[in-house]
Amino acid sequence: MADKPAAEVHVDEQLVRALLRSQHADLADLPLELVAQGWDNAMWRLGEDLAVRLPRRAAAAGLVRHEQRWLPAIAPTLPVRVPEPVRTGTPDLGFGWYWSVVPWFDGRHAIELARADTGQLAAPLAAFVSSLHVPAPSDAPHNPYRGIPLALRDEILRGRLPLLPQAMRSRAEGVWVDALDAPVWSAPPVWLHGDLHPGNIVVADDGTLAAVVDFGDLCSGDPAVDLAVAWYLFDPLARERFVELVSAGHHGAWVSG
Repeated sequence: MADKPAAEVHVDEQLVRALLRSQHADLADLPLELVAQGWDNAMWRLGEDLAVRLPRRAAAAGLVRHEQRWLPAIAPTLPVRVPEPVRTGTPDLGFGWYWSVVPWFDGRHAIELARADTGQLAAPLAAFVSSLHVPAPSDAPHNPYRGIPLALRDEILRGRLPLLPQAMRSRAEGVWVDALDAPVWSAPPVWLHGDLHPGNIVVADDGTLAAVVDFGDLCSGDPAVDLAVAWYLFDPLARERFVELVSAGHHGAWVSG
């Protein structure tokens, strides 16, 4: 990505092995392969079944801590595998942030699939969303950009509309005005993935849902932010099915909660 923030620390194999040797020596000699330099984190595959996830910039350091703090409590309630840390690492050897060893999930990211091939993900992804979207505790993380009333983003969005071509700009502004007229979420804040897009959905070779990953933006608030995946991922028929199932699941979860 051309606009991806630059790394603030160089995370190379030597550093990862040194951190493992210092804190998890039994893992230090497993094969190690760089598989991703994401927006916030570097991911190294460790052996066959594990991966090491390390922040590459300061803004991500707290997000790793959110995953370490909350995923162990949330993971058992979910119907799909998530990267609950199996080991945690602390600042060491000049690397100033916490880091994690997480499970490795075989498969490919849903962003690689054509929309015509994603329909069978509608039901399991709806089950995941419905299971996650339950009232969050009062000390759950807050995200100033995710799960908040749209009116709080109005000034920023309108400031970016001029970047669009004129024809697209008019349509986008109309959609935005309609969205602002929607009722504001008034139920208790619920758990949110916060970044549920196809790049964070792992699909097995047989097309089934293998895992949902990257919970760095885990927070509480309005569940609508996680429903954007319906437009990112599905064609109209699968989207309708997903929304129908999520609506039914949400109603049951919120009434029982």
